[in-house]
Amino acid sequence: MRVYLDNNATTIVDPQVFAEMEPFFVQKYGNPNSLHAFASETHQPLKQAMEKIYAGIHAPKEDSVVVTSCATESNNWVLKSIYFQYILTGRKNHIIISEVEHPSVIATAKFIESQGCRVTYLPINHEGLIDAQTVRDNITDKTALVSVMMANNETGGIFPVQEIGEICKENNVLFHTDAVQAIGKIPVDVQSFNVDYLTFSAHKFHGPKGVGALYIKKGRELLPLLHGGSQMGGYRSGTLNVAGIVGMGKAMEQAVDALDYEMTDIKEMRDAFEDELLKIEDTFVVTPREKRTPNTILISFRGIEGESMLWDLNCAGIGASTGSACASEDLESNPVMEAIGADADLAHTAIRFSLSRYTTQEELDYTLVIVKDAVKRLREISSSYAYAPEGHDSKL
Repeated sequence: MRVYLDNNATTIVDPQVFAEMEPFFVQKYGNPNSLHAFASETHQPLKQAMEKIYAGIHAPKEDSVVVTSCATESNNWVLKSIYFQYILTGRKNHIIISEVEHPSVIATAKFIESQGCRVTYLPINHEGLIDAQTVRDNITDKTALVSVMMANNETGGIFPVQEIGEICKENNVLFHTDAVQAIGKIPVDVQSFNVDYLTFSAHKFHGPKGVGALYIKKGRELLPLLHGGSQMGGYRSGTLNVAGIVGMGKAMEQAVDALDYEMTDIKEMRDAFEDELLKIEDTFVVTPREKRTPNTILISFRGIEGESMLWDLNCAGIGASTGSACASEDLESNPVMEAIGADADLAHTAIRFSLSRYTTQEELDYTLVIVKDAVKRLREISSSYAYAPEGHDSKL
């Protein structure tokens, strides 16, 4: 059996999404900016797709949604634009992010920090979450931007973006949230969250890879990412990825329609699976269930290296993860585990299981058997587990 439980890294393209995209590769291939019949065939589908995207995040028509290649591009764009507009000009000198943001935010923040910007990295608490009060405590009159993700890619922890947005609004500070792990799992409403910028990628909610978007609230400054054309309102020049946009629109529509299923059926499957995993001695899960997206488990098995567990799972046809796929070549301890203060043994043992609406109970039952066998085998050969104190305290 082949089981895919790495849906926070990417998801299968829904067959209906693929079917909607297919005509725009060979049959309807005109450049939408051209002035002939071939181009006109793409105009209406593009408009309809963008309307679905706006509706999916409850964006008013007067605001902008700019299509990009992915959320990594969008995240880079926001932070670097803020640097050029506010930091480099001397208007402000400070930004705030959390210490567990996606690598595309962390790395970009470190880059602009190297160029003279002051960056505050907010800590997470013992549940793996941000306390909104820490944002308020660290804002100054020189703060240009706060960037805090909506849901964490590793734990599924849902951050208090609505409260953070209100704090930023009160202090006249721009607020950006990376909503990659939220869309299709929890409701996303840019108006109620008081966000100025919001980013996402289609491949996280059963759309195609290579297409994402950046929401920009009306009146908010942002330098064009690419110059040389009028596409996307002049924000991002270049011929539009018609098939990708059509696919993202359809995937967004389906993600919103499937929210109730995600938040009930998928959550019930996740919880039952997690209950069985926690029956294994010396296991630890980060972030309470009610504060997580309904599909995600980050669990540690004391005495077992995460990469060793992944090897056993992979040999059995199961796809899981030790964390962010964007950092999969870095064999380091899990950054969330480090941030919450886990000891060295636990920090290297985290495994992420992330479900989707295509996950079946049969797949989870099979995975549970394989995990139990792997834990038994790997602990038998683990020197760190063998010499741990009797009782193997599973707490941090």
